[in-house]
Amino acid sequence: MLKTAVTLCALALGCAASSFATTYPLTIENCGQKMTFTHAPERAVALGQNTAEIMLLLGLKDKLAATAFWPTKVMPELEKQNAQVKLLTVEIPTLESILAVNPDFVAAQLPLLLGPDSKVAKRGDFSSLGINSYLSPGMCATRKNTGDIYGSRDALWNMDLLYKEIADMAAIFNVQDRGEKLIADYKNREAALRKKFAGRAGNPSFVFWFSSASPSSDAYVGGKNSASGFIASVLGGHNAITSATEWPTVSWESIIAANPDVIVVSSLDRNRWALDKAEEKIKFLKSDPAVSQLEAVRKGRVFVMDGQAMNPTVRTLPGAEQVAEQMEKSGIK
Repeated sequence: MLKTAVTLCALALGCAASSFATTYPLTIENCGQKMTFTHAPERAVALGQNTAEIMLLLGLKDKLAATAFWPTKVMPELEKQNAQVKLLTVEIPTLESILAVNPDFVAAQLPLLLGPDSKVAKRGDFSSLGINSYLSPGMCATRKNTGDIYGSRDALWNMDLLYKEIADMAAIFNVQDRGEKLIADYKNREAALRKKFAGRAGNPSFVFWFSSASPSSDAYVGGKNSASGFIASVLGGHNAITSATEWPTVSWESIIAANPDVIVVSSLDRNRWALDKAEEKIKFLKSDPAVSQLEAVRKGRVFVMDGQAMNPTVRTLPGAEQVAEQMEKSGIK
């Protein structure tokens, strides 16, 4: 009778222990390439903050051999775990440094770190050594037609691309139950945020300023269909930047002409440019004779957001929540 009950559970319902179990060998298709895993990786290298944070959120600290490329500090709730993982560099690593930790799996957030035009590594560099590699599906959805490594998007980025990445990682490492819980949490939070801002009058326009090399330089901003555009949509508005390029450089004359209702400035912990710092951006916005006359600046509608949230990552929805809180306090409609 017990044997029959177990069989019925497996056939009709799928017992908890078996519902989320990976059957190896597992074949995953990623960005046009197929990879087969005979077992869960034991020495993964995460190239990019998003990749590392997904793995840490899935409880894979012990499977991480090293990480690299951190524009901002790790999520506070992951700080203790992350402190136990080797850091290659907060900037761009070398192929030699990656191979030195003897990885059996390499996953990357950006084509800058792993792609056909990457100066770090190409997927062929790892496949020739029998090492599987993975690139964020959100970046594979871009078209490489803009003259830069990030390309452009024909359609607005959405969380389904992130959920695909989380589900793939969970399957590769045989932790699907954790992946399902993480995805469910994000879906609930997005739905709650959309409900809160649905039907608001005004359809506010946003500009998301990531950084600039100097005050006299053009601004790197989030493109129309980027994660920034997604955040604007969730918050009941739209991106004032009309370029489909993922990260266009836009002159301040053009931003003044667009006259956004809201300016969101990134907070970055890297130390590449002075204007990586949110306080330096705000200082420029308030002191520049022309830019300071923007309605968003005059009315105090300049909000700060974690810079990593402007990338299509697990930080994007928390970034939207961060801006939402500031919008509500400001009374913007």
